[in-house]
Amino acid sequence: MYATFFIEDHFFGVEVENVQEVFTAPAITSVPLAPSIIAGLINLRGEIVTTIDLRVRLGFSPRAAGVEAMSVVVRTLEGPVNFLVDQIGDVIEVLPSLFEPPPETVDAQLASVLDGVYKLEDRIFLALNTEAVIKGVGPSPSEILSKSP
Repeated sequence: MYATFFIEDHFFGVEVENVQEVFTAPAITSVPLAPSIIAGLINLRGEIVTTIDLRVRLGFSPRAAGVEAMSVVVRTLEGPVNFLVDQIGDVIEVLPSLFEPPPETVDAQLASVLDGVYKLEDRIFLALNTEAVIKGVGPSPSEILSKSP
């Protein structure tokens, strides 16, 4: 089962077991000198969580000013990470027989973070690998905070 979301008109999802929660994106504190992929940090009930803008991470154009983002907090080996997305979808179940590896025509940056694709009746569903998304994007929140003056 997958928790789904949209970036532009692209239909993505992550395994529901990896999702901690979804909500309207809260206030984000920017981090000076952080890579552009890192939108900043949020305070999630007392826990500092790194926020990654999936539009930037996946090579899409930046979100227009004033457009509200949604948050998908995922569990990773490094702890929770907040993904900014355009719109939240539904929880869906897909048949394993519909799975295919990412096609060669998919952009390399995007293909590097996909587990694969599912051919659904009305669209293509892109299954993200959350560990691949966060790999190499920057320091963890504890590393960022330990370097603060």
